[in-house]
Amino acid sequence: MSAPRYIAIEGPIGVGKTTLARLLSKHLNGRLMLEVFEENPFLPGFYGDRSRFAMKTQLFFLLERFEQQRREVLQTDLFSTVLVSDYLFAKDRLFACLTLDPPERRLYERIYDAISREIPPPDLVLYLTASREALLERINQRGRPYEQDFDVAYLEGLRQAYREHFEHYHDTPLLVVETSGIDLADEHGDHFRGILAMVREGFEGRKEYGLPGSLF
Repeated sequence: MSAPRYIAIEGPIGVGKTTLARLLSKHLNGRLMLEVFEENPFLPGFYGDRSRFAMKTQLFFLLERFEQQRREVLQTDLFSTVLVSDYLFAKDRLFACLTLDPPERRLYERIYDAISREIPPPDLVLYLTASREALLERINQRGRPYEQDFDVAYLEGLRQAYREHFEHYHDTPLLVVETSGIDLADEHGDHFRGILAMVREGFEGRKEYGLPGSLF
């Protein structure tokens, strides 16, 4: 297998996607594509009143991600450059299923289906997972005002949705990484070096890192 040229990192809120994406792009001499979530004007309202702001928040994210993917992925020469993203475009649908009521979800699905066919899949996806306690600790540590007093039930639902999604994921090669006991910011540590080696090598199917047994 050749090394992947387009890598996407995915997982629940607070799991370390951006931290790992920055380090992988650095060590692979690649380009970095980060999700621009702070520009969503509806996000603070969503954390305060999900039912009122869910559709607005989701559509803003969907269109922003779509424009960014078209701009970054389609205009990058992946024959000469590695591209590392801290999100997978398909994650938008996962969030929509959690937050939208049935009529909103039907409208969302029509829009998603119309635009998603233009977005190419990555060569490799890294799915990061962690315990609820580890995620809550990391969310609190980064200190974003609208994430304080985070809804634990929502976070647990998100963890379960990710788990179910990647249990049946076969679209691309997949590396599942349990991060609860890993410091992803330590670029000289054994854990990051191990993950980096697996990414550089490339593989087919599914592999796991840091799991005592099978995640599923």
